[in-house]
Amino acid sequence: MSTPTTVSGFTADVENERTAQFWFDLVPRVLQVQEVTRLAARMVRVRFTGEDLHGFPTVAPEDHLKLFFDRAPDGSPNVPVLDADGRWNPGAHVHRDYTVRAFDPAGPHLDVDFVLHDHGIAGRWAGTARPGDRLAALGPRGAFLVKDVADWYVLAADETALPALARWVEGLRPGVPVTAFVEVTDAGDEIPLASAADLDVHWLHRGQDPAGTTTLLVDALRSADLPAGTGYVWVAGEALSVKPARRYLARELGLDRDSYDVDGYWRRGTRNHDHHEDDHEDDHEDHESGE
Repeated sequence: MSTPTTVSGFTADVENERTAQFWFDLVPRVLQVQEVTRLAARMVRVRFTGEDLHGFPTVAPEDHLKLFFDRAPDGSPNVPVLDADGRWNPGAHVHRDYTVRAFDPAGPHLDVDFVLHDHGIAGRWAGTARPGDRLAALGPRGAFLVKDVADWYVLAADETALPALARWVEGLRPGVPVTAFVEVTDAGDEIPLASAADLDVHWLHRGQDPAGTTTLLVDALRSADLPAGTGYVWVAGEALSVKPARRYLARELGLDRDSYDVDGYWRRGTRNHDHHEDDHEDDHEDHESGE
């Protein structure tokens, strides 16, 4: 029997040769802003600290937590309350999912990258965040780790999934071929991507087109010349715009389910979007189509 996969002190609950799944207890936390750093024209990194971060679980590039932007009557963060079964009432809060960009238990401090915009509560908050500001948080509730055993990788993301893509390429082994397609508004949103892998980055500029309305990522994926061997393809962005990528990978290329993931990080016109709902929709579609 092989040794169970353990990352940062957390042991996988279910795994196979290529992937590992972890489940964590939900813990409400209050986080305090330590510093804010401008990364690009429309992206900032907020570093959070606080005693509640002790024991914070994160093991994989796509790990995410919910941040809460509503306030209690006294102006303090409105911390979600768990019932005896570990559940909470989403309808009682204004929340958004954000990628765990980095976590240092020695701080402890947690880095979260925010896309700046004036049409959403999270983007507006990040644009004015200052040291000492506080938010409530919940999660991660689990993690899906793709083991670094593929012969090559193709990663495609818009700016909302760029923090996860950056964490992806940081963690890949030296020399493994990686092609990355990243959709952003313009060159002002490009950021350095550090990696020991053999990384080839293609920045896709949508210009004045609204986010989530283009086919840039799917078109780039279709045009990619996939190498020989067993690879892994990851696509993340606006839920409806990236959905055709799933059909392309599963039906046209015939990739097995452990060789790709297509994730809707957000959905145009939907608040408090839970991207796990898209997973359930896709699973249903696969079942009906016989895939």
